[in-house]
Amino acid sequence: MYSKPMTIGKLFQEIFQERKKIIKSFLFAFLLTLALKKLVLEVLIDEIPIFGFHDIVDIQLQNDRVSQDKNILPSYPKQDLEEFLGYLIREDYWFLSTQELYNYFLANPKQPIPPQHAQQKPVMITFDDGYESIHTQLLPILENLENKYGKKAKVVLFVNAGFMGDKGSRLYHATCKELNEGLVKGFFDIQSHGLHHKKLTELAHGDLEQEISEDQKRLRKCTAGLDKSQTVASHIAYPFGATDERVEKYIAKYYLSGYLYNSRTLKLGWNRNEYRIPRLTVNMEKSVDSLIKLASGGWF
Repeated sequence: MYSKPMTIGKLFQEIFQERKKIIKSFLFAFLLTLALKKLVLEVLIDEIPIFGFHDIVDIQLQNDRVSQDKNILPSYPKQDLEEFLGYLIREDYWFLSTQELYNYFLANPKQPIPPQHAQQKPVMITFDDGYESIHTQLLPILENLENKYGKKAKVVLFVNAGFMGDKGSRLYHATCKELNEGLVKGFFDIQSHGLHHKKLTELAHGDLEQEISEDQKRLRKCTAGLDKSQTVASHIAYPFGATDERVEKYIAKYYLSGYLYNSRTLKLGWNRNEYRIPRLTVNMEKSVDSLIKLASGGWF
């Protein structure tokens, strides 16, 4: 059967239509990739390690008052801490603040993860009680790492405002001025740990409210005019990791979230509770390799 030869115009038209199909397929594949990328990110980031440190000691100093007393735990060697934080920086981890964890992973609705963090593994580094070593040991480590790698490692401090500047105990506490130095330099996220580190579950109603509200008040007074993000003392770590439903009802009046200390990793899912955020306990017995393994868990 005879068929007419294809004209040049018809040929170009078919080529153009074919290319349109290819372009549409490419665009569809590109958009699908972006959607899958977001989905995969949410699936893979199904848990976030939150490390709970306390005092930092220099084990190379023989006269270090804490390194001589192994009964004062949990403390951690500054040398190992710097090695661990350096690893996290080199591997491009996202050092979460308490507000970032809340905004992007816990809030309902959650905020979309910023593009600059889309490919990073999230981690949170916390220090309880506000010891003097966060100024004498931790802050120099953070400054050294920034000078070395050109990146800031932000850490969370859960502070007992009633002990700020206390020099009478075996472990000295940082002053308000020392806390603010790290805050102004962008290294510290200052949050609450109760006014005097009392077990909240054992307090009467009035004492409980005083312990959590006054700590928030004093921390915000300490950092007044310096907290550009207005998030100081918006989150709390329970002293001794102790909480219950009654405590959480009071906590919810003042704070957006509450942190435990129970050697567990935060798992993201439908049953998450922003007032029972788990943290991994860290002490002298935890090697750098073990911390790295915990930080790497949950991703492929």
